[in-house]
Amino acid sequence: MISFPAVPRVIGHRGSARLAPENTLASIRRAHADGARWVEFDVKLTADLVPILMHDDTLDRTTNGTGLVADLSLARIAELDAGSWWGPAYAGERVPTFAAALHLLSRLGLGANVEIKACPGFEVETGRVVATALANGWQAHLPPPLLSSFSPEALEAAAEAAPLIRRGMLVHDRRAEWRELAARVGAISVHIFHGFVTPELAEATAKAGYPLLAYTVNDAATARRMYGLGACALFSDVPGYLLTALG
Repeated sequence: MISFPAVPRVIGHRGSARLAPENTLASIRRAHADGARWVEFDVKLTADLVPILMHDDTLDRTTNGTGLVADLSLARIAELDAGSWWGPAYAGERVPTFAAALHLLSRLGLGANVEIKACPGFEVETGRVVATALANGWQAHLPPPLLSSFSPEALEAAAEAAPLIRRGMLVHDRRAEWRELAARVGAISVHIFHGFVTPELAEATAKAGYPLLAYTVNDAATARRMYGLGACALFSDVPGYLLTALG
């Protein structure tokens, strides 16, 4: 069995993405307030190679800006409002730097799954920069973090830059050769969309020695089914709800 230190059964997805603007410090705070002990968020690079929390390749959906993240400097992105799209209570919320997120995790005592969400063509550079920043910025009083990505190239670069940080292979295609991908990047876990998880797949991951983490689970019935199949952790947009519903 691959060595995989215990993680909580519920991990806040993009913080608490149904209850606060995703990938913001406010969303991380909300997840913590609702009882989450770990959060997941996405990290990509600005034009000047600064890691920030952002899921999309463009700014349009989650800020009042437009255009490609990879084309804009941190100074430009820092001026944008990343909360008003969600609601007036979050007006003025900013796109956080990875460094700011790490500082908040340290203050709140939260563990984290950091997803490397590289802009197209920047997989290797993003993997290297994010892994290096995580290795240098993670505080020793927190549980060891986990890096994940859909990009094997990003994870290979992360492994080279920070080999001691654990890696998980994200799978978004039910036909994906998850065994080969996980072995290629030295992953210690596989992270799979819950709709793809069958009893056969769950059994295969267990036999291969890979803990299974399922995303994104927002209802108690699906959560119970995933746990029944052997998932060790679930990513949820509503971690507080799941924690209460599951007892």
